[in-house]
Amino acid sequence: MGAGSRGEGGGEEEGGGLWAPAPFIAAAGRARVPRSRSHGGANSCYQQAPGCLQHGGRRHHPAASDRRGGDAGVEAEEWGKFLHTKNKLYTDFDEIRQEIENETERISGNNKVPVGDQPKDIELQIRELILRFISNPNSIILAVTAANTDMATSEALKISREVDPDGRRTLAVITKLDLMDAGTDAMDVLMGRVIPVKLGIIGVVNRSQLDINNKKSVTDSIRDEYAFLQKKYPSLANRNGTKYLARTLNRLLMHHIRDCLPELKTRINVLAAQYQSLLNSYGEPVDDKSATLLQLITKFATEYCNTIEGTAKYIETSELCGGARICYIFHETFGRTLESVDPLGGLNTIDILTAIRNATGPRPALFVPEVSFELLVKRQIKRLEEPSLRCVELVHEEMQRIIQHCSNYSTQELLRFPKLHDAIVEVVTCLLRKRLPVTNEMVHNLVAIELAYINTKHPDFADACGLMNNNIEEQRRNRLARELPSAVSRDKSYKVPSALAPASQEPSPAASAEADGKLIQDSRRETKNVAAGGGGVGDGGQEPTTGNWRGMMKTSKAEELLAEEKSKPFQLCQRVHKKGHAVNLLDVPVPVARKLSAREQRDCEVIERLIKSYFLIVRKNIQDSVPKAVMHFLVNHVKDTLQSELVGQLYKSSLLDDLLTESEDMAQRRKEAADMLKALQGASQIIAEIRETHLW
Repeated sequence: MGAGSRGEGGGEEEGGGLWAPAPFIAAAGRARVPRSRSHGGANSCYQQAPGCLQHGGRRHHPAASDRRGGDAGVEAEEWGKFLHTKNKLYTDFDEIRQEIENETERISGNNKVPVGDQPKDIELQIRELILRFISNPNSIILAVTAANTDMATSEALKISREVDPDGRRTLAVITKLDLMDAGTDAMDVLMGRVIPVKLGIIGVVNRSQLDINNKKSVTDSIRDEYAFLQKKYPSLANRNGTKYLARTLNRLLMHHIRDCLPELKTRINVLAAQYQSLLNSYGEPVDDKSATLLQLITKFATEYCNTIEGTAKYIETSELCGGARICYIFHETFGRTLESVDPLGGLNTIDILTAIRNATGPRPALFVPEVSFELLVKRQIKRLEEPSLRCVELVHEEMQRIIQHCSNYSTQELLRFPKLHDAIVEVVTCLLRKRLPVTNEMVHNLVAIELAYINTKHPDFADACGLMNNNIEEQRRNRLARELPSAVSRDKSYKVPSALAPASQEPSPAASAEADGKLIQDSRRETKNVAAGGGGVGDGGQEPTTGNWRGMMKTSKAEELLAEEKSKPFQLCQRVHKKGHAVNLLDVPVPVARKLSAREQRDCEVIERLIKSYFLIVRKNIQDSVPKAVMHFLVNHVKDTLQSELVGQLYKSSLLDDLLTESEDMAQRRKEAADMLKALQGASQIIAEIRETHLW
């Protein structure tokens, strides 16, 4: 079984599949079987019907050969070309004939049983090979059957009907008319009375093996064939024979081509545009190297800056990149990381009390020392430095990614000069690397600035302290109102203030109003002193060692009474302990697992609130200043100096030849693209000529 086409076998190798759907003729029939030296006529049909392959027609068996005509009045140039020999042209048709025979022997006919070194599935492989060609809807199937066999057992017709059940593209060819048994003829077969074929049935007489060995010419063979048909089938002689087969195939092929022209022309135009664009990307040969180098450097720098600004020509749609990603790092990644930092993270009550006691030195403290607050809040502010430096690192990585983005999508010309591409990447990478320590140093200084001076006079911090003072005073009065009566019942010498007396005492309206007014005045005075920086104690209301939040730490007589009452059991335990055991003064003091006193609880609460309030202020400052520092010292600096840095490092006469050296395969790819574009333009011209060609 033989098959030939210009389709799948060669279309993928030339033109990227352009010719895969193009109209072609595929012959299915018994080809030459070299071991038995018998054949069914598929080869001879091709060899004796050259007229059907005019003006660019192609045939495969199983290779390809071409025969093209010239212009009017010029002798046609005949040549052959095979897929397995790539671009080699054959002008001697004896060589073409020999090559066809060699390939035919390499791929045998429709073998049922493996012979020699053939694989066990040879029948299946040959069947798949045939189906691959004749399954193409643009193919014309030439079903070749010998006249001395029963058409009902024809493998060619059977496999043709599998892919063409309607018979719209199947033409039957009956060979070996001269080898039928005496007393029989093929009249019924040729008339379509046995098996009808929609496109017709044509009988031919091919050369015998002896004629081929004797190199009988095709002209003599056609003359003898015509004489045989006139003698045996005079009424059908004009509708059979090799000449009629050639005209019929030519007509069917031209009709088929004309039906496929619109789609084929569209595909040719699309491919021509693609190859033109590809050729443009490869660029023309470099004439002025200085101008070319400066142009490429400028274009890369412009595309790099445009990618950061969001005005690049090629915008990524699958992920954030460039300036958009930097914005995401600033406001999403960095912002959320700072917000996730707990103002009191890593601090517990013991740490706060220890810091307070260490800050007081050897003297017991009447008030919470301000230095303990500064010590603890600095410790918390220091935690903001690591995420800030990580923000700088993320922006630096994104600016590195922009280099690759510009190389892949924005400046295809750089791929033409790999050394220039590598040099540009190296220069930009070095520039970014130089700016990284400077930016890190600035971010480190921003945190150091916050650590250098704890501004307790900050407006936001003063307002927070005032509100905090009011809340603490209110909570203090409520707690005393609940706990004081039980303590007073054990200490009759203390007189309960009317403002804190239980409701059951029912003071007079005048006394009640006087007490409430006094409390309100005290509260306002304390809030005013806190906001103004005064402690409300000592000469002129100022304390030389207190801050603006000292009013929160005042202890009333009632609180002292409560604290004394709560500490009595603990003092009793201490006295018992002292009587029973001696104290070793060399022992290191360790925290005592006990319940905190009211003053200790209040001191811890105040410190925690102050730390949280001031930490939020600093975090807000860092969240605003770090992105600004990164933009100024890294992003904007690189944008402003990138082009001048590239020109200064690369625009040198000594580097021109080396940087503008093309890759090894670039010249070859440019030539192939130009040749393919020329072939496509020629194909488009041929299609235009076919529209004006008469079918017969």
